Amino acid sequence: MSVEQRPQEYRDHPVRSYVLTGGRSHPTRNTLRPETLLLAVDPPRLPPPADRQARELVRLCRGTLALAEVAAYLGLPVSLVTVLVSDLVDGGYLTLRSNHQPHLLPGRGILETVLDGLRNL
Repeated sequence: MSVEQRPQEYRDHPVRSYVLTGGRSHPTRNTLRPETLLLAVDPPRLPPPADRQARELVRLCRGTLALAEVAAYLGLPVSLVTVLVSDLVDGGYLTLRSNHQPHLLPGRGILETVLDGLRNL
């Protein structure tokens, strides 16, 4: 079997996820979704103790990228990147661009029209 025909082998990350997040498994904010758009704050000045993943994450977000795309580029699970992104947003190094629109309820008139139509059935 040639190299091109072999399926990609599973490659474990040399550093465990809980080490990268400081032992945390949940982000500090619950508004992050895989489709949330991320953008680095200009100029992105990370503190000296920032790890390689944080620096690479901010570098990737110089252009707008979705959280899931960043996770794919870094080769890390989305759940892990969510925790890292949450920390960077809290620190003021990343901003969120969400196209999530709050659900707007229909007006009272429309609801009454629907109710009247249902009653007439």
